[in-house]
Amino acid sequence: MHTHLSWLEAGVIGILQGVTELFPVSSLGHSVLIPAVVGGSWSRDLNVRAPESPYLAFIVGLHVATAIALIIYFWRDWVRIVRGLVTSIVRREINDPDQRLAWLLVLATIPVGIVGLLLEHLFRTTLSRPNPTAAFLIVNGLVLLAIERARRRERTDQRYVDERVSGAESDGRLAQLPVLRAVAIGSAQILALAPGISRSGVATTTGMSFGLSREDAGRFAFLLATPVILAAGALKIGDLTGPLGEGIRGQVIFGSVLSGIGAYLSVRFLTRYLANRSLRPFGAYCIVAGAACLTWFAIR
Repeated sequence: MHTHLSWLEAGVIGILQGVTELFPVSSLGHSVLIPAVVGGSWSRDLNVRAPESPYLAFIVGLHVATAIALIIYFWRDWVRIVRGLVTSIVRREINDPDQRLAWLLVLATIPVGIVGLLLEHLFRTTLSRPNPTAAFLIVNGLVLLAIERARRRERTDQRYVDERVSGAESDGRLAQLPVLRAVAIGSAQILALAPGISRSGVATTTGMSFGLSREDAGRFAFLLATPVILAAGALKIGDLTGPLGEGIRGQVIFGSVLSGIGAYLSVRFLTRYLANRSLRPFGAYCIVAGAACLTWFAIR
């Protein structure tokens, strides 16, 4: 029986998902483009638009592993945030930074959650084709370059922070965000429903446009991503326990392990990288990769 998902495909997509979900280069975009570039059985088996393919459930299911990796890396922060939310509800108060940050994360997650539930299928069926995805990847790169250019021109990002700064200090600054700005940053993730637009990238650049340091903006993006990608993955896990998962559950576990490892190493790298370095290399990569894909699709 043809499994529709080989071990090699599961391994490559698993590690790709874990890395690109957190790097500002669009995991869904790469999940669409890589099979299209390789062609052959890859483009047939790994097609997110195919109604009877397990591929979409597989890549979204990998989100659970990515979210677990984020929770492990930020576990001290999540303990404080969850405690803050619980004490805020029990005592009916919002008095300390942990309580306020918890509610900011809740409020900022609501818009993308609602739109994702209502429009995910529409975005997938209309936009998850190689050419539009490559074009959106170029747009993603231009946005990354534009925000870095604007910040450099304004010369407001002169404070370089130590990458070893404690999470509590960064979260204390994030807790001071006005509610509407936090919700706007969270809502920006809606754009990532379009393959090629990075969830972490668009949230980070939106935060930077509101005056957050690159490090704090990236941290807020990672905290925001955790409940979103965990919920998205949990909704699709059920599909993999049914007929769509027949014959590929071993590959799903294999891909998930690689995805979790890739995500953990990525967030560990990025929290240090974003402290003192620019998003420009990621922007340049997106533009070059998107243009190369469009050229390849045109001449093939």
